Amino acid sequence: MAEAVSSPDQAPHIPVLLRPLIKAVSPVKGVWLDGTFGAGGYTRALLAAGADKVIAVDRDPLAFEMAAPWAAAYGDRIEMVEGVFSRLDDYASDLDGVVLDLGVSSMQIDLAERGFSFMKDGPLDMRMSQSGPSAADMVNEAEEGDLADILYQYGEERASRRIARAIVRERELAPITTTLRLASIIEKCLPRSKPGQSHPATRSFQALRIAVNDEYGELIGGLEAAERALKPGGQLAVVTFHSIEDRMVKRFLQARSGGAGRSNRYAPETIEEQPQFIVKSRKAIGPDEQELEENPRSRSAKLRVAIRTDAPAGTTDRKALGMPMLKGKG
Repeated sequence: MAEAVSSPDQAPHIPVLLRPLIKAVSPVKGVWLDGTFGAGGYTRALLAAGADKVIAVDRDPLAFEMAAPWAAAYGDRIEMVEGVFSRLDDYASDLDGVVLDLGVSSMQIDLAERGFSFMKDGPLDMRMSQSGPSAADMVNEAEEGDLADILYQYGEERASRRIARAIVRERELAPITTTLRLASIIEKCLPRSKPGQSHPATRSFQALRIAVNDEYGELIGGLEAAERALKPGGQLAVVTFHSIEDRMVKRFLQARSGGAGRSNRYAPETIEEQPQFIVKSRKAIGPDEQELEENPRSRSAKLRVAIRTDAPAGTTDRKALGMPMLKGKG
């Protein structure tokens, strides 16, 4: 857990790709929205780089409790909003920039009582907002087929059916309520991991967390909301941590920049819409050697940046963007 600090110059957590992100969006000016406030690393960096104000959004009330000791030093340059970034256009408009750092924050992982990690025992929770159905509710109540679908679609877990079958069998003996018990059930279904490989439960825990928090739905909603909230010339910067997220962001920006979805030469002639974004770099930005050495967690991170045009916001085909669809929900 990060320690509280009293000075705006002290940061309890350095988010991944911070240096390349600030470089990519410079010069930073005007009003920005940090849709995944967390420990406040991006917010502080944006303010230090020249932003007049940052609207800090997070659905986890703990984020703002932890920020209270240092945020007051910034006065009205920080506006905190408890909410989801898929509704960010309800909180602000005519923004100069939007930053989204996807996934679970390190401060959430470090707290065993939040139930995100199998490294320490804790209640099987995983709710970022600390409200609504938990991972324990899902694990103990979902049908076997639905569980298998979640593990496969959201975690790309090849042994999803075997794991779902084991979960159903074990929950009939006693409800599965802790992280270590679930991790143990999953581990018995898979071969022992070799040194250097991820824990056998990694993909399943990721899948459950994504399902509990509707992270893929939030991502598409957040991209659409940013499109509506950014002023012409405003910048969108998104940091992803795994291939499914990056694919969704990449395809969204391709579609909105005229790089995908065009008709072929044999199809009837159509009027092409003006692109809503200009992509700054076709290739995603990754960590440099210094960051990899400082923070191995950054190795899978990718940054994509685009500039908003003055074209009207478009419509989204979620399936075409590569969003995993659960059976009966697509």
